[in-house]
Amino acid sequence: MTSEQLLNKKIEELKEACKKNGMRVTPQRIEIFKEVAKSCEHPDAEKIYDSIKQKMPNISVDTVYRTLASLEELNMIFRVDNQLPKARFDADLRPHSHFICIQCNEVYDIFLESDEKLQIPKNAKKFGEIKDVNIQIRGICNKCLKKSK
Repeated sequence: MTSEQLLNKKIEELKEACKKNGMRVTPQRIEIFKEVAKSCEHPDAEKIYDSIKQKMPNISVDTVYRTLASLEELNMIFRVDNQLPKARFDADLRPHSHFICIQCNEVYDIFLESDEKLQIPKNAKKFGEIKDVNIQIRGICNKCLKKSK
């Protein structure tokens, strides 16, 4: 499946989720979702706003924030980390983890290799039903390491 086909599939899923939850399918909601879904950079709200305002000059920063919140509510995107200076968003809902650089705040996706399996601690289930697992690894990325040498 091409990246364009995958994006179109995700947009159809968004439309279905909106209808199921009584939300309107607006051009702004679709554009904001597309911006998150097509990016591997885990964009923040301001970056999304800057990209979209060229296509939709009347869109406001507030609309972007409210729409991101509604997309989170629909489980179409999620916040990568609450400790970053700005909330960053990810629309790739496949199981994966993140490497977060503590110097530049860049976020990188980490997918398990086909022969790897993530072990969830056995006692984690005593706290409730597990819906997903998101491991965040903090360190210094290769770009920052090269700069410091």
